[in-house]
Amino acid sequence: MLMPVLFIGHGSPMYALEPNRHTQSWTLLGQNMPKPSAILMLSAHWYTRGIWLTAMKHPKTIHDFSGFPEELSAIQYPAPGSPELALRVKDIISPHFTNVTLEDGEWGLDHGSWSILKYLYPQANIPVIQMSIDATLQNQDHWKLGQLLQSLRRENILIISSGNVVHNLRLLSRNNTSPPQWATSYNDFFKGHLLTNNFEPLIHWEKSSPYASYAIPTPEHYLPAIYTLGLKHDLESAHIITEGIEMAAISMLSFGFGLPPIQ
Repeated sequence: MLMPVLFIGHGSPMYALEPNRHTQSWTLLGQNMPKPSAILMLSAHWYTRGIWLTAMKHPKTIHDFSGFPEELSAIQYPAPGSPELALRVKDIISPHFTNVTLEDGEWGLDHGSWSILKYLYPQANIPVIQMSIDATLQNQDHWKLGQLLQSLRRENILIISSGNVVHNLRLLSRNNTSPPQWATSYNDFFKGHLLTNNFEPLIHWEKSSPYASYAIPTPEHYLPAIYTLGLKHDLESAHIITEGIEMAAISMLSFGFGLPPIQ
């Protein structure tokens, strides 16, 4: 059996304190998916030189933000780690990408991971490791990494990528109730190609849409989606989990492959 794979548009850290229609979708998703033996997270908020993997038995909860309520920084997600899975992932990718490091002290689970996992698996009883996004790689390399990791899906490992396909904090507006054209157009562009299995324009997004420079001023939140595209099995079709443009500049589009029907 193939474990599903997910891309989750994680949105604001405040969603961890303020449930909404998107977090409700994540909760339902966790209730309907088969229970994994471990989880591999790829978060936009661990953007590095080289590929890093958390390999500690007890990853700490990282509050990698400022200017938010103290209650947010008090949240803990005490899931166990899995040094064994970290080593397994390294063994899979290191023959192709040699700059891979097992990290056992400084990092842990950042808010791109735990703000989602607290809704998917609130008991925090499933081992979790996190893999960084290597800023030195080309778009096609991120796609290839997703393909390399496909074998984990047959080992009951759930792979979740966390970011946003539209993410422009410079144009964010909390007062704008009508999303701007550039945001909705790129979101629809991505969704249209996703649902027709035409991934090439999504992998090489820079030249594929006139709205890409607005939607993706920096690549770290977009690149996690490319991993999920690479993880797709040939016969699978995308399932939209939730969507919408929040604060005029953040797409909450979340999707997966191999998902069961949501009850």
